[in-house]
Amino acid sequence: MAIAFTDILVARQRISAQILRTPQRDSLALSTALGVPVRIKCEHHQTTGSFKLRGATNAVLALDGAQRAAGVVGASTGNHGRALAYAANAAGAQATICMSRLVPANKVDAIRALGADVRIIGTSQDDAQEEVDRLVRDNGMTMVPPFDHADVIAGQGTLGLEMIEDAPDTTAVLIPLSGGGLMAGVALAIKTLNPNVRIIGVSMHKGAAMHASLAAGKPVSVVELPTLADSLGGGIGLDNQHSFAIVRKLIDEVILVSEAEIADAMRMAYFDEGEIIEGGAAVGIAALQTSKFTPTGPVTALLSGKNIDMKLHRRIVDGQTPDLEAEANHA
Repeated sequence: MAIAFTDILVARQRISAQILRTPQRDSLALSTALGVPVRIKCEHHQTTGSFKLRGATNAVLALDGAQRAAGVVGASTGNHGRALAYAANAAGAQATICMSRLVPANKVDAIRALGADVRIIGTSQDDAQEEVDRLVRDNGMTMVPPFDHADVIAGQGTLGLEMIEDAPDTTAVLIPLSGGGLMAGVALAIKTLNPNVRIIGVSMHKGAAMHASLAAGKPVSVVELPTLADSLGGGIGLDNQHSFAIVRKLIDEVILVSEAEIADAMRMAYFDEGEIIEGGAAVGIAALQTSKFTPTGPVTALLSGKNIDMKLHRRIVDGQTPDLEAEANHA
């Protein structure tokens, strides 16, 4: 693997002044229901509202002056774009964020508010990536991808250090699984510190690209569909250089959850934990609530982000499970 545990340690030193060490606490409701200690890592409390700030900040700070001066550009389903815009702004660089029409408006607006140039391209992250590639080729901009990048993965890995340091008795962790940058970094950190910890990736049924790629034994394309777990959408890149190989080597299990199960988990987080989380952050709770994963010892679920349209969150809290695909087709 091109990324080493020492890269994660270097990343922690590099980003420490700009990143919050987010709380990790017991979930009384889940612990009582499952009969083992269940912790939640509250990374949705991170500045910009998701874990993505760790990888984006590490990648931007690792650039030289000329690379920053050229401007940074990346494709995003929302959270990476917000993180990259924030990190670029802090470093005095201009950011351009390319996104598809599937990205929720609240995430697009938040990115614009940080001063980024936002470009809405096509109906998939692959479409958005084509615009990124053009800007790199034609304008000489510096690409900072959302997941398949050594410095991004190392930055996300700092989460794994915190999770094990705060709960060294952990026997398993549940991590939202999308392009694999988060999973690769966290798995590398945790498996290095304790190889016996089980690494469980959780994604949605609709368009789980890494799950499909692992099943195929190589990166494959999937159809992107509207889902409550919009931050887990998008492909992994057919020419994936880093995240697929690391995830395939270190992950122990992949679990898929339905839209209704995600909505139930969001409600649980709100009513039992007092936490507002987006659908992609709720998948670990969903896997535990449905007994799709049954822990035998202390377990930690990573709550990865909170950047949800609050009108949508209100509908879910009120008991609805919105069919976003049907609503998009009707619109």
